[in-house]
Amino acid sequence: MIVNTNQMLSVSEANQNFSKATKLADQNGSIILLKNNRPSYMLISLRENPEFELSDEEKIDIVARRVLERHRKAFEELAK
Repeated sequence: MIVNTNQMLSVSEANQNFSKATKLADQNGSIILLKNNRPSYMLISLRENPEFELSDEEKIDIVARRVLERHRKAFEELAK
């Protein structure tokens, strides 16, 4: 992943001026938030990111997969 340094903010700066962080994310699609000078988080603009435009069926598949992963042991026990 190539990261533009203009798309980086410290967590403390984003905390103090969240509107600046959201404006940068809107302009660039996303920004990286630094914690202790290391990339730690990403703030993504959902408006500009087509990856998050999912159909209802895709959303259901994602949720079902998460539930199965979190509770796999319980489902395996029930299947016995």
